[in-house]
Amino acid sequence: MTPIPIVALDMPTKEAALALVDELADGCRFYKVGSELFTEAGPGIVHALRERGTEVFLDLKLHDIPNTVAGAVKGAVALGVRLVTVHAAGGEAMLRAAVNAAGDPAQTGVLAVTVLTSLDATQLGSIWGRPSGLEISEEVLRLAAVARDAGAYGVVCGGGEARDVKARFGSSLAILIPGIRTAGGATHDQARVVSPAEAAAAGARYVVVGRAVTAAADRRGAMRQIAAQLR
Repeated sequence: MTPIPIVALDMPTKEAALALVDELADGCRFYKVGSELFTEAGPGIVHALRERGTEVFLDLKLHDIPNTVAGAVKGAVALGVRLVTVHAAGGEAMLRAAVNAAGDPAQTGVLAVTVLTSLDATQLGSIWGRPSGLEISEEVLRLAAVARDAGAYGVVCGGGEARDVKARFGSSLAILIPGIRTAGGATHDQARVVSPAEAAAAGARYVVVGRAVTAAADRRGAMRQIAAQLR
């Protein structure tokens, strides 16, 4: 199955985001709204995207007490988003509350974020209080199991761990891989990146593409290149 590309609207204003969406109208129908844009534009940006007939990935990485997260997910469902993220580190009770609030995963799927792709093993070990001997792949699999047990639609993980997730959990968890970079592209603030072809080979169902498209001189051409590499 060819992964579905999602373009990240990591922009400071609604106007800039919608200008990109209109520019890519013939090449992309799925967009990520993260904390930066949602904080500036609010639910109105989701309404504007849905009015354009696009799918929305609301990437707020919710992490709070179960009742609060459930309320936020209900709000996301009401907005008509296709995917919403919560942190797997919030625990099974929180994840289950999110899943129950989302209802039908064919309408709104809950994705559990395992380990941010901006972190390497040393940084993660420091956060978890295990400065030596920590393996990111093991942590991703552990958190993916929590997500699976809570009934999550899928997980967010790095491309380097996606093969292991696919091998252990099969089709029971949809895999979204962020941090997609074309060959030779700058990694920016990402520590663990893969190419579109590598993400496809690893079993991704969705990939998030940011500056490889949004910062390109020819953004429509860059989008076509990404789509071709995913195929």
